[in-house]
Amino acid sequence: TSPSICSCGARSLLTAAGSSSETQAIMSKLEGLEFWRDTLKGARYVVAPMVDQSELAWRLLSRRHGAQLCYTPMLHAQVFVRDANYRRENLYCEACPEDRPLIVQFCANDPEVFVQAALLSQDYCDAIDLNLGCPQMIAKRGHYGAFLQEDWDLLEKMVRLAHKKLSVPITCKIRVFTEIEKTVKYAKLLENAGCQLLTVHGRTKEQKGALTGTASWEHIKAVRNSVNIPVFANGNIQHLSDVEQCFRETGVHGVMSAEGNLHNPALFEGWNPAVWEMADEYLSIVQCYPCSLSYVRAHLFKLWHHTLQVYQELRQELAKVKTLQGILEVNRQLKCRCQEEMANQKEADKPEGGLQFFHWICQPYVRPCPREGTRAAELPAIVRGKRAMEDEEEGNGEFLSKNKQKKKLRNPNKTFDPSLKPKYAKCDQCGNPKGIKCVFHLCRSCCKKKAVKEMSDCVGHGLLFKSKYEKALQWKNDQLELLKPSETNPDERGLRKQAAEGVL
Repeated sequence: TSPSICSCGARSLLTAAGSSSETQAIMSKLEGLEFWRDTLKGARYVVAPMVDQSELAWRLLSRRHGAQLCYTPMLHAQVFVRDANYRRENLYCEACPEDRPLIVQFCANDPEVFVQAALLSQDYCDAIDLNLGCPQMIAKRGHYGAFLQEDWDLLEKMVRLAHKKLSVPITCKIRVFTEIEKTVKYAKLLENAGCQLLTVHGRTKEQKGALTGTASWEHIKAVRNSVNIPVFANGNIQHLSDVEQCFRETGVHGVMSAEGNLHNPALFEGWNPAVWEMADEYLSIVQCYPCSLSYVRAHLFKLWHHTLQVYQELRQELAKVKTLQGILEVNRQLKCRCQEEMANQKEADKPEGGLQFFHWICQPYVRPCPREGTRAAELPAIVRGKRAMEDEEEGNGEFLSKNKQKKKLRNPNKTFDPSLKPKYAKCDQCGNPKGIKCVFHLCRSCCKKKAVKEMSDCVGHGLLFKSKYEKALQWKNDQLELLKPSETNPDERGLRKQAAEGVL
């Protein structure tokens, strides 16, 4: 695990908070069911935190169509603390009165860093969520998300410290263990540490990609019956009927949707609009609340997913455009193609490709279930083998993933050959790239900590703590020397002495 990287200003937030202010914060903030009823207004329809997908424009679209509570995309606590631009772009500039209630989600593996990030964001939201459900490889490498679920001591410290320091409630989003009993014990630990709302994704961390499968509502029901805080369910939500069934079978307080919401933002309203209605409305919101072009492109790929299987040339166009106007034009062409197809449609025509509705209607994408007879342990090996084969190829499009092929289309000179990637020497402490000229062979963050602790210099990183301290001492000594012959003016002597004393 990488050591925490944090700014001095953010760290001072923790030390400056006295015990009296902490007690006042705990006493004033609502907890448990009261927090859910009053602050979250009894929200039952919830849009999940989705990396690069649940940005402000999409949250506003979802709220217009039935969503009662939204989460921000998962933010990296370490980056949030040290990077003012990251804070501004991902939260501060997205503040909007219509976008409440709102929960900000962080991934973290260090209690202090997590709380520092939460303190910097608590004035812009109604609660802080700790991500304990991300199963992706990047979470495994960074040691966060679902890969913390075995480290119960660390999780207890993180939640307990956040509950103590924050003026807003702390919530958690988890994945289940295979055993129901262990899942319930896990949930109770988080509740006892101070978690005020728990979202349970009914899949294990191994259930992803080819192994996604079906979420276990049985696990969610067991957690709901074992804790005294509100519980949200996540998993298997593709239609409003699924939401209602989940409420009946689990008894949860709210239902969260991720993939279902991305394919049909009107899911919680119980209807399936034409894709262009949702796409046009979303693009109009984006023009008022701009966001990264990659977010917009990704949303249109989801909304138009089934139509893009029919019009492959427009799929390529959407992958290549580099401006919002270009995306608007592709969206217009898709809309025209579908409306022409509708005009020529006959009464006897039926949806093709096993779809419930025609391809121009918002509807979920159903992942194929794992093949019967295929052991769970085998599939990841197949996936790993495929990825290894891709990495060994020298940019040959035939062996590249679809995502890499899209990047290749946008930038023909891009290469994915790992042998051509620059090799960086690693920091002796945290594993991040070290400074080339660092005298301690560390990255800048670790170097700064060491230099402050040992009162030393690192010319490579421009850290001159020792030199500046010695220079200040020398200046103080020079000022004291000047005081000795100046016995006739005691007032001036006193002022000089006071100035020299205050230098350090």
